[in-house]
Amino acid sequence: MNKAELVAKIAEKSQLTKKDAELALNAFMESVEEALVEGDKVQLVGFGTFDVRERKPRQGRNPRNPEQVIDIPASKAPVFKAGKTLKEKING
Repeated sequence: MNKAELVAKIAEKSQLTKKDAELALNAFMESVEEALVEGDKVQLVGFGTFDVRERKPRQGRNPRNPEQVIDIPASKAPVFKAGKTLKEKING
C-alpha cells in the first residue's frame, strides 16, 4: 500500500474527503518525525512504538574490495516495534 492508497482508505473509513485525510496523515507523520528528532518515543497502545536507536561506530568491509577495512561512524536509526494487539491480528 502506498501513500495515495492509504489516504483513500483513511478517507473511506473516517468519512473525510481525500484532501482532509491527506492533511491528517501528513500531520501525523510530521508529528512523529518531530518527536523522534527531539529524542522522544511515540507509543500508540495496541499498534506499536516509534523510537530512535543509537548505532555504535564499527568497522566494515568494502564489498567491492574485501581487503579494505572501512570505519562506519555512529548513527541514529528510526525503528518501529509492533504492539501486542497488532502482532496478534497479523498472526491470526
